[in-house]
Amino acid sequence: MASYGSTFQGKRVLITGGLGFIGSTLARRLVDAGAEVALVDSLIPEYGGNLFNLAGIEDRVRVNIADVRDQYSMNYLVQGQDYLFNLAGQTSHIDSMREPYTDLEINCRAQLSILEACRRYNPGIKVVFASTRQIYGTPDYLPVDEKHLLHPTDVNGVNKMAGEWYHIVYNNVYGIRACALRLTNTIGPRMRVKDARQTFLGWWIRQVIEGKDIQVFGDGTQLRDFNDVDDAVEAFLLAAAHEGANGKVFNLGSAEVINLKDLAALLVEIHEKGTFRIVPFPADRKAIDIGHYYGDYTAIRQALGWTPGVPLRETLRRTLAYYTQHAVHYWEPSE
Repeated sequence: MASYGSTFQGKRVLITGGLGFIGSTLARRLVDAGAEVALVDSLIPEYGGNLFNLAGIEDRVRVNIADVRDQYSMNYLVQGQDYLFNLAGQTSHIDSMREPYTDLEINCRAQLSILEACRRYNPGIKVVFASTRQIYGTPDYLPVDEKHLLHPTDVNGVNKMAGEWYHIVYNNVYGIRACALRLTNTIGPRMRVKDARQTFLGWWIRQVIEGKDIQVFGDGTQLRDFNDVDDAVEAFLLAAAHEGANGKVFNLGSAEVINLKDLAALLVEIHEKGTFRIVPFPADRKAIDIGHYYGDYTAIRQALGWTPGVPLRETLRRTLAYYTQHAVHYWEPSE
């Protein structure tokens, strides 16, 4: 795997969405790499921010409770930064259909505000944007590579597509060095598990720990790929460190592909208790379901040397262990 060596030693790094799942994991890696890390998070309850995600590194990072929609805050916060990991976003597909204007504000207008802040106040910054495989919509072929047409199935996918391309346009037109990673299902400790807003697997993990049935929608044969959060963070760091990533978009993905019924069975097996059952799709979820999906990550492997390294079983094992120990910090007790 390509290395970023001492790239971040002594560098100033800003992470939007920094109290969330991926942002807080990234912050841990960066402080260990000697970076001076600042985090921006709105801590809006419906999103993924959680102060407990910083347990153990509270004194090694600077936290700004601010909303990326506040242009004046972003104008100030980008100044003097060497790197920006732009992870803030509204990620719930269901919420985007119920509140499309909110999704538009966060995933489009706020992204333009961030890029304008960089253009005006810090044009030398390097930006890595967290995009999503959702912008592909229902795949025309598998595995999905970066040449696949973009035809998202929901408002979130449309707006994330726009947010991604704002970054590429600002790279190409204004020279703001930027690239984007199209994430697949990223999982691990510190993911949102209190509900199914951000990830169905987080909700499954809560259900199995609480001794409730996991509900698998549809027939359970839908194929998916998953990345351990540490592997995803490695991709962000490599993309930031290498100039060859500028102006590019890269899929993440995994060599392990699994259907949802087998995934539920694996979760129960690792936890050594629990049950699952196949249930019909709720109408609102069926309307935006993408069917089978798994990505082709050849491009990022060839350009940056990135490959996923953590097996799915190991990720599930340590994620279950984490929430078994720390559940009180991530969900309210059941009635």
